[in-house]
Amino acid sequence: MCGIAGFVNFKKSLIDKKNVIENMTNTLIKRGPNEKGYYVSKNVLLGHRRLVVVDPTGGSQPMIKIHNGKKYIIVYNGELYNTEDLRKELLSAGYEFSSYSDTEVLLTSYIHWKEECVNHINGIFSFAVYSENDKKIFLARDPLGVKPLFYTIKNNNLIFGSEIKTLLANPLVEPILTKEGLTEIFALGPARNLGSGIFKDIYEVPPANFLEFTEHSFKLYEYWKLECKPHTETAEETADHINYLLTDAIKRQLYADVPVCTFLSGGLDSSIISAVAAKEFKKQGKTLNTYSIDYKDNNLYFKNDNFVITPDSVWAEKMHNFIGSNHHNVINDNLNLASALYDAVKANDLPGMADIDSSLFLFCKGVVKDNVVSLSGESAIQVIKKHTPIK
Repeated sequence: MCGIAGFVNFKKSLIDKKNVIENMTNTLIKRGPNEKGYYVSKNVLLGHRRLVVVDPTGGSQPMIKIHNGKKYIIVYNGELYNTEDLRKELLSAGYEFSSYSDTEVLLTSYIHWKEECVNHINGIFSFAVYSENDKKIFLARDPLGVKPLFYTIKNNNLIFGSEIKTLLANPLVEPILTKEGLTEIFALGPARNLGSGIFKDIYEVPPANFLEFTEHSFKLYEYWKLECKPHTETAEETADHINYLLTDAIKRQLYADVPVCTFLSGGLDSSIISAVAAKEFKKQGKTLNTYSIDYKDNNLYFKNDNFVITPDSVWAEKMHNFIGSNHHNVINDNLNLASALYDAVKANDLPGMADIDSSLFLFCKGVVKDNVVSLSGESAIQVIKKHTPIK
């Protein structure tokens, strides 16, 4: 997880505003604790906070690449799952690489295909590319909106960042909560309407959209849309197809130069992810570390309801024994859940779902002590089916 920030004005000099982009970028320290970097020019200021996952020495940002006399600069938050496929294709097209980072592959993809690059990359991402010679900023967000990206336009200024607080760190952006924004917080929280940034004049780049900004134009374009098609496979073919897609997706996300683990609650989604990951680890002679959350004295006070029938720990234990993982329980004291609410809201920029957010926040704090990357099935169930209503 990294963070990006930008401050752009093609009609006015920003050269004396470096402190502004520094303040904006500093709001993203928790997203990128390992490195920071800036690009400063007359009209464009870019900032980046990096969490090192792949290519510690060659993946620093902002990254600059010159091709045919033209300069391109990128700040990027995300992960590409077809990095090596793209690298081979771009090498055959005559491009050269000085690192093995996916950042350079993404930037080169933009140089080669321009806005069509979003139709070639497979991954989760939000990024900005500045084409210095063309005086154009290109922002893009992944098809499902996994990586966040917010922006506002004020007096010819394009201001953008990975979080709402990043924009609010710019003195041109006021934290004005509108009636519509307040309604969203109380009626939909933690969800938001598509494209909403809650505060006045702050917007989200919607999933599967890219944005182009020049001195004379602004364009927001949807590049992908989920299509509904007839299902013609048999039950056996469907099972094989799902198995292939899941295995392929999980294997592609295990590539890293840092420790990787998985969350394991014992539910369907986390169990599938952990089982596939454990199998891949065993092929490399390694044992997967899995993590579950539990609560102090939960065995004494647990009561089932329509939402949770049995404690997760029962099923997590069965699964980790079955897949042969090295399992860890992160135990939370219930008293800490309330005190962690402020930090959870601060991390999300907005109110969330009470103790669910604080427990996840504390859980991740426990996991990150020994790991950098974790695969989880968070929200997977919500995508494919609805939960039993909470009464």
